[in-house]
Amino acid sequence: MITSDILIIGAGPTGLFAVFEAGLLQLKCHLIDALPQPGGQLAELYPKKPIYDIPGYPEVLAGELVENLMEQIRPFQPGFTLGTRAETLEKQDDGTFIVTTADGTKHKAPVVAIAGGLGSFEPRKPQLPGLEAYEDKGVAYMVKDPEIYRGKRVLIAGGGDSALDWSIFLADIASELTLIHRRTEFRGALDSVEKVQELKDSGKIRLITPAEIVGLGGDGKVEFAEVQITGSEEAAERLEIDAFIPLFGLSPKLGPIGNWGLEIEKNAIRVDNTLDYQTNIPGVYAIGDVNTYPGKLKLILCGFHEATLMCQSAYQRIYPDKRYVMKYTTVGGITGFDGSRKEAPKAVVRSID
Repeated sequence: MITSDILIIGAGPTGLFAVFEAGLLQLKCHLIDALPQPGGQLAELYPKKPIYDIPGYPEVLAGELVENLMEQIRPFQPGFTLGTRAETLEKQDDGTFIVTTADGTKHKAPVVAIAGGLGSFEPRKPQLPGLEAYEDKGVAYMVKDPEIYRGKRVLIAGGGDSALDWSIFLADIASELTLIHRRTEFRGALDSVEKVQELKDSGKIRLITPAEIVGLGGDGKVEFAEVQITGSEEAAERLEIDAFIPLFGLSPKLGPIGNWGLEIEKNAIRVDNTLDYQTNIPGVYAIGDVNTYPGKLKLILCGFHEATLMCQSAYQRIYPDKRYVMKYTTVGGITGFDGSRKEAPKAVVRSID
């Protein structure tokens, strides 16, 4: 049983910033996310795309923002349960909650904050006959452990940042790396496209465009793919492979959270925005893109604001007899759970001649 003060469902930017705000209140957080790494959409879908509306950053790459948030919360030592989604929510007699993930891990906390962005992400699967028979038998929709592809013949399909980035990364791990895209143009960052071209020119990546995978085969595991060149009347080419990774993006769905007894409106969770973004279940909050209320804006900076107020309310719920006096970090500094301390600068008095 994993215990914490605040259990956060979703490790996107709003969930990560909530860890920081909770840490200032000396509240311990644990995060659950179905993706294999923190960062949510920013890390999984467009890590190299610039964001322009983060205060203090005229421009920041999505992946860089995630790295900065992770560094910001490092002193508060949050726990992570990644690569598995939250399945059930049970309220206990003492008012605490137990959330169980798909892998059977149980998490207990007096406060649950749902920061699931647009919901749990499910991969967009290509329409291939018999595809499901090869899932976890050479076919994967996310790269959780790159080392399992060492020395393997890997086929990646897709034209976005994920397909490009993983092709670049796995080029030095796989014995053969083939990237297939149905168009000649890619949707990813320009530097990634240029890097893939360089790897193609050096023989480290085989690039086939425009083309599509039209079939898979193998005895108990994927062993080959059939590749059809777009517009060609020739028969599909048989490509011997050990692994097939279709990276066509992720489809957001509310998932099991929709069955937790929460008030849902248009695939979002209704909250009380007059105070603390609490749901219709006391002790359960929803912050960021997953919630809805009059005037809601789906912006990262709005999620940061909601996370801040949620943590203040959570503190009062956990410690109803304590009165918290907010201190600016410029005055009080930051004390991490690891014993680290960032002191606020002392006031300096100078005489004026």
